[in-house]
Amino acid sequence: MTTTDKPRTIRSFVLRAGRMTDAQEKAFDALWDTYGLVCQHTRLDLEAAFGRDAPVILEIGFGMGDSLLTQAINEPERNFLGVEVHKPGVGRLMNEAKKAGVTNLRVLSEDAVEVLADGFGPQSLAGVQIYFPDPWHKKRHHKRRLIQPEFVDLLAHRVALGGFCHIATDWAAYAEWILEVFSQKAAWENTADDGGFVDRPARRPVTKFETRGTRLGHDVFDVVYLRKASDQHLQ
Repeated sequence: MTTTDKPRTIRSFVLRAGRMTDAQEKAFDALWDTYGLVCQHTRLDLEAAFGRDAPVILEIGFGMGDSLLTQAINEPERNFLGVEVHKPGVGRLMNEAKKAGVTNLRVLSEDAVEVLADGFGPQSLAGVQIYFPDPWHKKRHHKRRLIQPEFVDLLAHRVALGGFCHIATDWAAYAEWILEVFSQKAAWENTADDGGFVDRPARRPVTKFETRGTRLGHDVFDVVYLRKASDQHLQ
């Protein structure tokens, strides 16, 4: 490795070569200036991006965007920012947001970890939600899971005190992994009385992916953590 090379980053996602529909392509061309943001390792000006100062909820990996759009409609007092590398999903969400007249929603199509690291200041997010991340179920792929100790520390720097992190998965082993990683971090408090899972919060819509999994007999696990005061220094 030369002195100018950067260490290879382990990605938690795989870029899928899904074909964009005509509507999705048109949405990219016509609506990106309205809904799209670009981070590219720079700090985002959230108040300017949304045209107002309101609590910001970040969703990582929104897929086709149905649940994120529903939340933006149901919670107009909050700003919602979604990150998704699958461009057909980004195009579809922008198209549906335009049809619904939604103004409190913005999207990025970049690596969510890099956006979280570079795009936000300390305690700048009211919450982070991650619904059905790739479980990377094979042991040799566990290093690719999004939920890692370093990532949870980064979340703690970006989420305001009293803010939340909500994760849902239909993979039991990954659910236990999430509990284990968060349990080692003093900055986070599990909202479940027994330190485990909670019933699906009413604000989280049931996704098509979740409905399909339930038909196949998959259990769904929701975990909600609150950001609490700790000795951890905010950078």
